[in-house]
Amino acid sequence: MRYIEGQDRTQGALFPERLDDFIGNDHPVRVIDAFVDCLDLAALGFRRARPAATGRPAYHPGDLLKLYVYGYLNQIRSSRRLERESLRNIELLWLLNRLSPDFKTIADFRKDNGASIRRVCREFVLFCRDQELFASRLVAIDGSKFQAAASPKRVMGRRELAEGLERLDRRIAEYLEGFDDKDDDGSGPDGDGDGRAALKALRERRAELAALGDRLEVEERNILTEGEPEARKMRMSDGRKVPAYNVQTAVDSRSHLILHHDVTEEATDNRQLAAVAFETRSALGGGDLEVVADAGYSNGEMADACEKAGIVVSAPANRAINNHGDFFEKSAFTYDRKDDSYTCPAGEVLPRKTYSSKDKLYLYTTEACGQCALKTKCTKAKKRWVTRHFFEEALQRMNQRVRDNPALMTLRRATAEHPFGTIKRMTNGGRFLTRGMENVKTEIALSVLSYNMLRTINIIGVKNMIAALR
Repeated sequence: MRYIEGQDRTQGALFPERLDDFIGNDHPVRVIDAFVDCLDLAALGFRRARPAATGRPAYHPGDLLKLYVYGYLNQIRSSRRLERESLRNIELLWLLNRLSPDFKTIADFRKDNGASIRRVCREFVLFCRDQELFASRLVAIDGSKFQAAASPKRVMGRRELAEGLERLDRRIAEYLEGFDDKDDDGSGPDGDGDGRAALKALRERRAELAALGDRLEVEERNILTEGEPEARKMRMSDGRKVPAYNVQTAVDSRSHLILHHDVTEEATDNRQLAAVAFETRSALGGGDLEVVADAGYSNGEMADACEKAGIVVSAPANRAINNHGDFFEKSAFTYDRKDDSYTCPAGEVLPRKTYSSKDKLYLYTTEACGQCALKTKCTKAKKRWVTRHFFEEALQRMNQRVRDNPALMTLRRATAEHPFGTIKRMTNGGRFLTRGMENVKTEIALSVLSYNMLRTINIIGVKNMIAALR
């Protein structure tokens, strides 16, 4: 039986092919090459953007940047894997002109040029803006948890630290007691080199735990992740509580491109709305901006700040659910702006009694609750308290926009959740490889840049992108 046969490995080619012949004119790798080549790497702050006059020549930062962008675009993030791919991957052979840097050079480039890489991500956003891909002026803001590199077993609280210090103190005391016994029988202080090395290691470990304890006190925290203290213990979508970071994105509703992103240690989105909205408008070059977000961003102070800046926010109110029985909801109490009071279903007036500056709440109640005939439908306590946020009106306006247009929530889900799903698929389910806030910001910048580049290719095509870049 006959089969299709390949060429003989030992046969020399009469007319050797060019490496360029293996890469089609519409191949995405040509976009990476064109984009990086048009950047002013020196202005972006890349190290060695200008070659040194003496010493061993370094790799051009543009080549290493191309390597990383290609890697994150193709789910290859490890420096060791990138080194291997640069030796065997025909696309990388073309992109790097057959260069093959070692893994340490690759890793050091990402570590040493984090801020510059993040600027490159913003440069691509500006390119997309110049191509008029952000015409809708409506963005969806959302946050998602990305797991830190640190192991969940490295999360330590005050109790774990105290127990660890106690165990180390006992072991150190045992070693010292053993050395004293050896001195007494004449064996001398240098008779056990391994024991003294172990004692040194125990003391160093104790110093590390003591430093963690001091950091807990200074930062007024209850939990720290050893080896990556900036990572916080957060609940993931599958229910696990692991060290993680909260990644924020603002996504254009029409193109689904990420306009702005950030990484925060805070486990909730409650305090992120204003900062993300302001940076998003800056990325758009100013002007009008409409933002839609979920209930996690329901914060009156943030909503008020956005309103004062001319940013329209739509988000459902995150109100507590009455789970204490068949009691009157807050909506049953009528607010009187003139007198700053509430009127309850029984007709009693609840004046403002106090406020909580920490929670930014005003508190309203009346002494008439004890004799009220409707008390069984209102509260089990001595009296009913009604709360009102310092920025209640801003909260209500933000919530009312969602009530008037429920389709906004459908739009939010379709807009904001798609990029996160793609990025998590490209990053092993949303897990960082590096440690520390600065390094994970660099990682997510590379992921966002890769996502935006892939998305832009799908929108306008490779050839149009290359023409626009050149």
